[in-house]
Amino acid sequence: MATPPTSDLQIEFLDDRHDRSGFTCGVESLDRYLKTQAGQDVRRKANGVFILSERAEPTCVLGYYTLCAMALSRGDVPDAARKHLPRYPLVSATLIGRLAVSKDRQRQRLGAVLLADALRRAVASAGTVGSSMVIVDALDESAAAFYAAHGFVQLPDSFRLVLPMRLAGGMVER
Repeated sequence: MATPPTSDLQIEFLDDRHDRSGFTCGVESLDRYLKTQAGQDVRRKANGVFILSERAEPTCVLGYYTLCAMALSRGDVPDAARKHLPRYPLVSATLIGRLAVSKDRQRQRLGAVLLADALRRAVASAGTVGSSMVIVDALDESAAAFYAAHGFVQLPDSFRLVLPMRLAGGMVER
């Protein structure tokens, strides 16, 4: 999983330099979020928004993901993941709220690059903010399969998947 950006790619925090207007990933809600809501979320500190770009064209958005803190009921966590968690009624977690790759750059493993960076940042902040797991809410079966292929466990009857932070830490250290 430790897929670092190649030397010609970079991932950085969203700022006004990034041209979000031309971004399209093929999912209208993800496109609209980046174009109209992401900047407000960053200013309000509601989400961290991270942009993938080429070093030669740092303003052109190739993909993005968001991170924020959340809590999940311990009972909602599958048994396979529960053994790695503290025994509190609510489990602190880091949510990868959105992850998208530009339509013309899909199928180039950039989603895996974004996910690896998100996990690296989640693990790095877990000790500071207290986070026991990483959660994703996949939009569909294809997205759920992507996360499952990267070690996430799907909750029953939903597209929510979880990954205990201890396992995420082992993945990013490889």
